[in-house]
This record gives sequence, structure tokens and C-alpha cells, in this order.
Amino acid sequence: MKNKYWVYLLILSFVFQNCNKAEEIEPASGTGETVPQPAKNLNISILLDLSDRISPVKYPTPSMEIYNRDLGYIASISAAFETHLRNSKIRQTNDNIQVFFEPEPMNSAINTLSQKMKLSFTKNNISKNAISEISPIYKSSSKNIYDLALNDKKFVGSDIWSFFKNKAADYCVLPKHRNILIILTDGYMYHVDNQIIDKNQTTYLTPEFIRKSKLNVSNYKDLIAENHFGFIPARENLQDLEVVVLGINAEKGRAFEEDIIIKYWSDWLEAMGVKKFYIKGADLPSNLDPVIKNIILQK
Repeated sequence: MKNKYWVYLLILSFVFQNCNKAEEIEPASGTGETVPQPAKNLNISILLDLSDRISPVKYPTPSMEIYNRDLGYIASISAAFETHLRNSKIRQTNDNIQVFFEPEPMNSAINTLSQKMKLSFTKNNISKNAISEISPIYKSSSKNIYDLALNDKKFVGSDIWSFFKNKAADYCVLPKHRNILIILTDGYMYHVDNQIIDKNQTTYLTPEFIRKSKLNVSNYKDLIAENHFGFIPARENLQDLEVVVLGINAEKGRAFEEDIIIKYWSDWLEAMGVKKFYIKGADLPSNLDPVIKNIILQK
């Protein structure tokens, strides 16, 4: 009888201990506590505007040239991607980072370098060494790309509008990923082969157009709304794409120009269904570094 009594005690003790463990794993409902969820897989696309905006001859910037600012932003993006991978569980890894141009540069060397920057990581190929190589690859390849573009001096513009129309959904959006398209541009939009006008809506935006349209006034928002100024929407249904625009750089001495550029971009992205976007000016990379990392890492 005594032996049975001790057996019963042991069984009860075992059940009680396991119930306590279950309670530790499953938080009581209504406490406001949440179980931390793994970060979504990242699919980062970088669209580089290699128009004449990067020319230190045409647009000198003594504090730091525009192309060097771009290189700093790219370094911050790749560093944030590395941090994301280091904090992800190996079995859940399925992350990508890539670089695009529109149109593709005529220089084949630039296209070859961009292929080196197209990186994908899964549980089958991720390692500490692979992660540590991301920033060096991006630093070296991006510098070579800008050097080649500056030496070529063939600045025909960047057709960002056509990229959204023809490629953004296909190239930059993957299911079950957090899709982020980061655009390095001054905010003006122009390409020699894409100058469509539909009443007051266009596929381009230049300082001359803003001046001609007499938008450089304090009530520019009212004028834009009343006269339906803006970019022609390139497409719809981009709700699964986040957009980050870095480097807005209005021409000096033009009243409200940067605000007008930001208004154009904001209205355009909303019209295409983009639910989350960030538009930042051409600040020093050291200042934008924490901003870029906070956006990518959702801090």
C-alpha cells in the first residue's frame, strides 16, 4: 500500500511540474505580453539613378560629392542587411539583396558588377563567412560602378517611371517577404526617351517644368491639387512593396522646390498603392546611417 502511495505522489509531481512548464511557455491571455516573432525575410532592391546628378563637375557639392553620399547610403543598406541575417534563424533564412538600373547601362562592365551584387541566402548557403563578405562586395562593386559611370560621362537620365511600370512588381516583389525598394535619386525624374504629358500630369519632373508651371509658391499644395499636377501613375497594386527614396536634392535658390518634389513623389506612390514609404533628403551618410538601418531593421 505504501509503495502505491509513493507511486501516486510521483505521478502527481510529474504532472504538476509539466503544467508549470506549459504555463511558462504559453503566456496567460490578457496580460498584454506577446511572443517575439521572427523577422520577415527581406527582399531588398536598390535602384541607382546614374544620371548627371552624380557629376561633381555639373553639380559640385564641396561638403561631400553626391556620388560619395550614394556610396555611403549603399554601405548602410548592406550593413543593415548583414545585421538582419545575423539575427535570423538559419532554418528560416530566405533573403535577397540586388541592384538595378533603368535603363541598363551601355557599359557591360557596370552590368557585370551589378550581377556580383545580386545575393541570395537560404539555409543551404548561409554562413558567417558569407555574411561577412556582403559589405566588402557592395563597397567595392558600388564604387567601381560609380567610377565607370563618371568616366563614361554618358548621362542620358534615369527612367524611374518606366522601372515602376514594367519591372517593380516582377523584379522587386516576392511572396511572404518584406519587399523594400530603395531608390537613390535627387527626386527629379527625366529620361530622354520618356517625356509623356497628359494635361498637367507627366512621366518626368525637372526644375524647368516646376518653374514653367509656377509652382514655386507657398500655396503649391493648393495649385497641385486644383490643377491635378503630378506624375502619371505608372501602375497599380503595389501594396506589397515598401519604397525608400534617398537623396532628394532640389536646386538651390528655388523656393519650396524640395517640398514640391516630395509632394509629387508622395502622391505618385500613394496612387500606385504603396502603403509605406519614406522620402529623405541628401544628407551626409553619417546622419542618414541610423535612419536607413532603423527603416530596414524596423527599430
